Amino acid sequence: MKRVSLCSTSLIVLAMALPSVAFAQESDEENRIIVTGEREQALTQESPTGSRLDMSILETPATVNVVTGDDIRARGDLAIVDAVSRAPGVTNSGNPGNAGLTFAVRGFSGQGSVLQLYDGVRLFPNNGSISFPSDPWNVERIEVLSGPASVLFGQGALGGVVNVIPRGPNSEAFELDAEVGYGSQNTWHAAAGVGGPLSDMFAFRADVSYRESDGFVDRGESENLAISGALEFAPTDDFTLTLRNDFGNNKPTRYFGTPLIDGELDKSIRHENYNVGDSTMRYRDNRTALTMDWQVSDKVSLANTAYYLTSNRIWRNLETYCWIADDGNCPNGVGFGTPGNIYRADNYGIIHDVDQYGSQGYVTIASDLADIASNDLLIGYDVNYFKLNYSHQFASDYQEDEVAITGFDPGQFLDTVGLIPRYHTDTRTWAIYAEDRIAITEQISFVAGIRHEENKVGRWNWVYDATGTTIVGDTPALNGGTAAYKKLSSTTWRVGAVYQPSENLSLYAQYSTAVDPLGTLTTFSGSSSQFQLTYADGYQYEAGVKGLFLDGNGSFTLAAYRLVKQNLFTQTVPGGAIDQVGQRSSQGIEASVDVQLPAGFGISANGTILDANFDEFAGFEGNTPAGVPEASANLELRWASGDRLSTHANLRYVGRRFTDNGNNFRVPAFTVVDLGASYALTPSLALSVNLQNVLNKDYAFTTYGNEQWILGRPRSVDVALRASF
Repeated sequence: MKRVSLCSTSLIVLAMALPSVAFAQESDEENRIIVTGEREQALTQESPTGSRLDMSILETPATVNVVTGDDIRARGDLAIVDAVSRAPGVTNSGNPGNAGLTFAVRGFSGQGSVLQLYDGVRLFPNNGSISFPSDPWNVERIEVLSGPASVLFGQGALGGVVNVIPRGPNSEAFELDAEVGYGSQNTWHAAAGVGGPLSDMFAFRADVSYRESDGFVDRGESENLAISGALEFAPTDDFTLTLRNDFGNNKPTRYFGTPLIDGELDKSIRHENYNVGDSTMRYRDNRTALTMDWQVSDKVSLANTAYYLTSNRIWRNLETYCWIADDGNCPNGVGFGTPGNIYRADNYGIIHDVDQYGSQGYVTIASDLADIASNDLLIGYDVNYFKLNYSHQFASDYQEDEVAITGFDPGQFLDTVGLIPRYHTDTRTWAIYAEDRIAITEQISFVAGIRHEENKVGRWNWVYDATGTTIVGDTPALNGGTAAYKKLSSTTWRVGAVYQPSENLSLYAQYSTAVDPLGTLTTFSGSSSQFQLTYADGYQYEAGVKGLFLDGNGSFTLAAYRLVKQNLFTQTVPGGAIDQVGQRSSQGIEASVDVQLPAGFGISANGTILDANFDEFAGFEGNTPAGVPEASANLELRWASGDRLSTHANLRYVGRRFTDNGNNFRVPAFTVVDLGASYALTPSLALSVNLQNVLNKDYAFTTYGNEQWILGRPRSVDVALRASF
C-alpha cells in the first residue's frame, strides 16, 4: 500500500503534550482516503542519541524523547527551536545574541550546558552562538537526551543533548513532498523534497525551503533559505557511503525585545521595534559530511563520519532599551533624559567567521559470554578542529540616545571605522570513548561508558599599525597575554541498569558524570584561562520507568533525577578575586504519555516539575538560576474522521522564570493554545489550516536583559497546500 503523509496531528487544550501526525493512506483495493491516527511508537525505535549500541529507547537507561518531522510540519512549527521545545522538559532560551538556537533542560540552560548535534555530530558554539540548522522542513526527527551525555558527545552536555536528524535517501521507492503556504503578517513559504533510487547502487534526497515574513513588529522582516542534498552509494547490503551537503541562509527578524514600562508589559507598544533602521542580522552556514556504515560481519560493524562546516554571522544592531522613569533614569540606574522616553544603547557590530571540521568513528563488536549473557562493545574516537576569526567595531564608537515611546525615527547604526578583526582562536579536541552493554538475561542488562577528552585552546589578539587599519601581527591572549594555548582535559563515565519484567516494560537506573566549559570553549577568554573545566563535578542520579500498553497503542515514561554542577565562578568579596567554587543543583520529575484511542481520537501529554537552585554561590544560595522555568508542559489532542478530515489542538505551558540570579526580575508563566485541521482534497493533496496562539496571549518566550522581553507571535492563521506522492 502507498502511504501519503497529510498535514495534521493533534494538539491541545490543557497543560502537557507532544505531537503526532495523522496521515492519509490510499488503499490499492479501494479508491478512497483513510485518515488514521496510527503512530509508530518511539520507545521501540533505536536511538543513536541515547546510545550507539543499537538499543531501543525502551532498553536505554536514560530519558530519550523523539519529535518526528511529520509532526513538526503538521503543526506548522516555523523554526527548529519551536519543534524541540515540544519535548518533555525542554524550553526555548533563544535570543538574537545566541542566534536564537538555545535551550533549557533539567534546570540548566545555554549552549555550554545543552549540547546540540546535527546528524549525531556535535556543533561547537562560539561566543554562545549556534545558527545551524535553520529550517525544520528537511528534518526526519529530533531526539532529545535529557541529563548528562558527555560520555558519548563530550564537554558541554550536562543538561542534555538535542540531535537534529535530517531526512536521507530512500533506496526503496521514489518520493516527492511539497507545500506552499501563506499566513498572518504576510508570512509565506514554499518547500519541496524529492528522493528515491537512481540505480541498484545509488539513491538520493534533495530538499529546498524558503520562508519570508513581515513579522509582528515594525521593520520585522525575515527570510530563510535552506537547501539540502544527499547521495547514497550502496554497492552491497552491508556497506553504504553517504555524501550530504546542507546550506542555510537565515536573516531573522532584527528584534531584540520590548522594554517594560514601569516594570510591566505595555501592550500598546508590543509592535514597536526600537532597533535602528539599518540594523543587520544574517547567519550563513554550509555543512558537508561523508558517512560510512559497514557491517563487516554478523558480529562486527564500523561507522565513521567526516564533516566540514563553515559559518558566517553578522550583527549590526542597537540592542539595549529601557524606559526612562520620573527621575530621568532607567529602573536599573542607568540611562538619561526625558521621563517617559526610551533609552537606547549598546551598538554591537560583530562578525563570526567559523571553520569547523573533524571526524568521528567507532567499531562495534558483539559476542556471547559463557552461554548465559550477550555483550556489545563499542570503541570510538572523536577529533575536531575549530577556527574563529572575530571582528567588531571600536569601543569608542559607543552609541546611546533616547527616542519617544512611539512615532520615533529609528536612526542609524553608529560605526565610523567598520567591523575590524579583533582576535582569532584555534580549538583542537580529541577523545576516545567506549560503551558496553551486557545482557545477563532477556530481562536484565547493564550499560556502562567512559570517555577521555583533551582540548587545546588557542587565542591571539590582532595587532594593528599606527593607522589602526592594517594587521601587522598578533599576540597571545591567554594567562594575561603570556600564553597562546591552554590545555583542558576530562574523563567522564556513566553506568546504568535496566530490568524488563515484560517485553513492553522497563525499569532503569543510571549514574552519569559530565563536564561543562566555563563560558564557551572555542572562545576561551583571558579572564577564565586560569580556571579548569567544571571537571567531573557535574553528575546525575536518575531512575525511571517506561513502557507500552493497550497492545502498543499507548506508551508512557516517568523519570526522577538529581543533577548537580560544581566549581562555578563566584566572587566572595564584591570587586575582589574570582574563585572557581560553588554548586548549583536541580531535582525533578518528568513524565510523558501518548495514547491512540478508538474512533480516531488520540492524546499526547508531557510535563516536568523541578527545583533548581544555587546551593553555594556568592550570596545567591537558595535562588533559582536565571532563565530556568521550574515547570513546563505540553498537551496535544487529535482526531481523524477515518475519511478525509483530521484535526489537532495543542497547549504549551512554561512556568515563571527569573532573568537574574538575584531573582529580582521575574517573567510570568504563559500558556499558548494552537489549533489546526487538515482536509484531503485527493489521495495526494491536502489543505491545512493552523491557528497559532488562539487566545492572542501576550507573552515573553525569552528575554534580552532584565527588563527587555522578546515576545511571542500573536494570534495568527497559516494556510498550506501540501502534496505527497
